[in-house]
Amino acid sequence: MVNFDNILKYLAVQAPLRAFSGEDFNATKMAVQEYTLPALPYAYNALEPHISAQIMELHHSKHHQAYVTNLNNALKLHVAAVGAGDIASQIEMQQVIKFNGGGHINHSLFWKNLAPAESEETKPEAAKKLVAAVEKTWGSLDDFKKAFSSTLLGIQGSGWGWLVKDSANGLRIVTTKDQDPVVGRDVPVFGVDMWEHAYYLQYLNGKAAYVENIWNVINWKTAEERFLGTSEVTKL
Repeated sequence: MVNFDNILKYLAVQAPLRAFSGEDFNATKMAVQEYTLPALPYAYNALEPHISAQIMELHHSKHHQAYVTNLNNALKLHVAAVGAGDIASQIEMQQVIKFNGGGHINHSLFWKNLAPAESEETKPEAAKKLVAAVEKTWGSLDDFKKAFSSTLLGIQGSGWGWLVKDSANGLRIVTTKDQDPVVGRDVPVFGVDMWEHAYYLQYLNGKAAYVENIWNVINWKTAEERFLGTSEVTKL
């Protein structure tokens, strides 16, 4: 279960979301923060043929935008409920913030852990230290890919699969339900969206083909930076 207070803190500090620098965390002040849809670091057609331009445009400009819009509305309503002492409305809005805040966090991370196929970023050589840690844990990069792919295909309903670094610098494969983000001491190294809107227009019910092709556009350079703690990802 994802703690609601963790979601609020995560929204305040999780890059590339906007944060309050130099101030103590204040849930009420954070709640009036206006979040915006981040620009993609590549064109909508840049991931073709593995992810179509149509999917990318809809996924980014419609689905992700909806999470941002709903999050901003819910945060305002939550502040109003706190001010009015309306406990029932506060509880109701917590669930909306948890879902849409998680959607915003997850997608903001997802766009950056993808890159055009055949680019330098998508070569495992761009993540030498991460790959070494993967090989130490799973035996080989191919064995890791098989384990990760199997986990993705085992997700029932909607959710995400993640490679995470834990507090002991170990690597684990985890899943999160619906739009729950990775929180706590785990650092998301990279994640894959297994909601149908991420692949259905192109792959229909062929989830296995989507999972097979996603490896062609994984941004290993960004994954390496997250693993080493040199990227914008912030753990709580």
